Amino acid sequence: MPASHATEIRNDWTREEVLALFKQPFNDLLFQAQVAHRQHFNANEVQLSTLLSIKTGACPEDCKYCPQSARYDTGLEKEQLMALEKVIEEAKAARESGATRFCMGAAWRSPKDKDLPAVAEMVRQVKALGMETCMTLGMLKEEQAHMLAEAGLDYYNHNLDTSPEYYGEIITTRTYQDRLNTLDNVRRAGMKVCAGGIVGMGEGEKDRAGLLMQLANLPQHPESVPINMLVKVAGTPLDQQEDLDPFEFIRTIAVARILMPKSHVRLSAGREEMNDQMQALAFMAGANSIFYCEKLLTTPNPKANRDMELLNRLGIKPETRHVERDSEEEEQALHQALAEAKSDHLFYNAAN
Repeated sequence: MPASHATEIRNDWTREEVLALFKQPFNDLLFQAQVAHRQHFNANEVQLSTLLSIKTGACPEDCKYCPQSARYDTGLEKEQLMALEKVIEEAKAARESGATRFCMGAAWRSPKDKDLPAVAEMVRQVKALGMETCMTLGMLKEEQAHMLAEAGLDYYNHNLDTSPEYYGEIITTRTYQDRLNTLDNVRRAGMKVCAGGIVGMGEGEKDRAGLLMQLANLPQHPESVPINMLVKVAGTPLDQQEDLDPFEFIRTIAVARILMPKSHVRLSAGREEMNDQMQALAFMAGANSIFYCEKLLTTPNPKANRDMELLNRLGIKPETRHVERDSEEEEQALHQALAEAKSDHLFYNAAN
């Protein structure tokens, strides 16, 4: 595909087209990804997110990569839903360290209705700190999605993990359609979608192509697309999986950027095992979001100071969050309300 067509927004990709992207010479693929990236983003900015596990372990699912599954002995201790005060404390720390989005994850197959008020309150209070909010709680029913949306949740994460064809090799306790249904419920509720997958689980190139094709052919592209490298945790069925060629991982990032040029493509789990050169190549290939914390739910992540050192060496700056207003009229109304409300009991003289 010519680089001039790299920025076209499409939802009708074929497997053959996506595989053709993967099979391009490496330099041509990265050039095409750069064209797409620079059309929609500042190529020298990266969005910073922090991920907190608000409920750890004892998940009934059998995802072969996951240390939180109750089916595997990984030494992970089960924890109950985190107290609201602790969540807010962690969110404040993330904000102070430069994160603009705070993601909260719970090891559930799907949340129980009795848990929703507590997590909705977490959303409201984190939003009050001026941060974007994201949650990953498992499968969502339509009414649950609406409840989270009403609380102000910005993003909901629910990964497809791999291609439909390879999916049964990794998970049997929920179907691919279950995952697509959750993404549909999230969209219908008005939230933004965070959906990606994991590579290095023994899948082939056609499966990596199939995963990205599924994401790109959704009615609307996910606003965030996390690309995870398998973290091999002792005790899980994939703990002895052969490493994926690093260049194949970079190709996956680049193809994701080309297929979904307006999405944030997140360099996600597995960064602890990547050297600086590999991460730099991922940014060149179009990754423009990272998790900026020492742990991703239960697996390690590079320390924040190491991240900032690398970004500084590359001349990359953290992306600034832009708060969108619904309309110019809304902004004018806000200014008018502030002018009318200005009085001694709301404002003070800073010179005193």
